[in-house]
This record gives sequence, C-alpha cells and structure tokens, in this order.
Amino acid sequence: MKTRIVWLAVLIVLTLSALGLPVLAQETDAEGCKDHPMFTRMKSYFLQGCELKDFDEVEFFLAAWETKTLEGKKTKIDYAVKEGAQMASPLQIRRNYGNAVKALGGTILLDEGNTMTGRIVKSGREVWVSAVVYNDGALFTLTVLAVGEMVQEVSANDMLEALNKDGYIALYINFDSGKADLKPESEGMISQIVALLTGNADLKVGIEGHTDNVGTPAANKALSEQRAKAVMAAVVKGGVSAARLTAFGWGQEKPIADNRGEEGRAKNRRVEIVKK
Repeated sequence: MKTRIVWLAVLIVLTLSALGLPVLAQETDAEGCKDHPMFTRMKSYFLQGCELKDFDEVEFFLAAWETKTLEGKKTKIDYAVKEGAQMASPLQIRRNYGNAVKALGGTILLDEGNTMTGRIVKSGREVWVSAVVYNDGALFTLTVLAVGEMVQEVSANDMLEALNKDGYIALYINFDSGKADLKPESEGMISQIVALLTGNADLKVGIEGHTDNVGTPAANKALSEQRAKAVMAAVVKGGVSAARLTAFGWGQEKPIADNRGEEGRAKNRRVEIVKK
C-alpha cells in the first residue's frame, strides 16, 4: 500500500511539472526511511519513500529484453531532488552507484539508458543492486537485494506443539542447491530440533526429506534421503542419540503445493519431523 501511495505522489509531481504548475516539494525524508548502509545518498536528494522486506523477489534488468528474478532481503528506496536544487543527470546517477558497486568489489551487469544493475559477492554473500532513473534525474529508485532463501523461525516449543497436535511439522532447512550440504543459516533450526529432543527424552522422531519436481524422480528421491541423513547427523552431533532418530527420503512423491510456480516448489522443498 505504501508503495502505491509513493508512486501516486510521483505521478502527481510529474503531471504538475508537465503542466508547468508549481510543485510543493517535500524537504525531509519520509518517516521510517533511511539510506542503505552500503550506499551514500546523492547531494540534493531526499528519501521520498521506502520499502523494506525480509524476504521478497526482485526482477533485475540485464539487457533490453533480459531480466533475472532473485529472492532475498529487499531494500527499495525512492529518491527525489529537493525543490530548487540542481538535479543530477541519469548518467551521473548511474555512474555514482556503479562506482560504489565497483568500490565494494562488485561487477556492473548493465549501465545504459536509465538503468544500472550491479552484483557484489562478499564474504560468501551475494548482493544485487539496481538504480533506475525517472524524469531525467528528478527521481530515481535504488533497490538492494541480499540474495538468500527464506529463513524459517520455529522454536522447540512450536515443534512440540505441532507434533502433539498433527504428528509432524514441516521445516524449511536451507541446503546448497542440488546438494545435501547444510547452509550456515540452518544452524538455528538444527539447534531447535536438538532442544526439542533434549527436553523430551522419550520422544522419537523420523526425519523425512522432500523435494520439488525439478529433475528426475530417482535423483530427487536420492537427494531427499541424503538431506534427511544430513539433518540427522547434525542433530546427533548436537548430542541426541541416533537410536531415537530415523531418516527417509520421499523425493517428489508427496507435494504439499503446486510445483508449477516457484512459490509452490519452495514449499515442497522441505524436511518434515514426524512423531514416532
């Protein structure tokens, strides 16, 4: 809703400017908005609006007819030039953020017209940056996406409640793509599984892996079993007896969402903890 309001305001500004009518410019930053810590703002511009999301998808331009959609933590900031100030040219804005990307060790993927797209890989993290200019430099939008999978926050108590109520709980534990290697951000989830089993000494569970339908059924079944075993090994490493655990892979046999879209496939890539 906030984004719609911001762009409605932008449309009004552009319409008034086109008609030669005076525009009352905002001189202070929008409430709750601030510059992204990786990038300093351009002189004579203020924050007209912003959008912050822990997990969202963004489409980045790579060429005139080529785009790439990525998911992760999104920061979107709308800048506008202050009234009476000299606005920067589209080239100046593109180069400003392009040089900032390069200074951070990144690569420029597109720099033409009204758009700059860059990519930064640092300390194992991938960050994509987009600067899109409007109205010859009067307005521009900076979007920064820290690429990453959705991190699920579930406590040991949540797991126990679900097991007692439904007999299972679906967890979204992050692995390297196409592999059974646990990502560092999965450590919190593993620690909660350990806490669940440590705090309930009589509880025995099955760890069951599931995949989407990308790839062959045989390969997906093997991958899901490898991932279930990887989770089991991590839980055992945390101090839980292996005698209380089993690991099994279902592959793509038991989808819980539509595999035709990325959102559905993401839901199907899961590990379930099943009460025995």
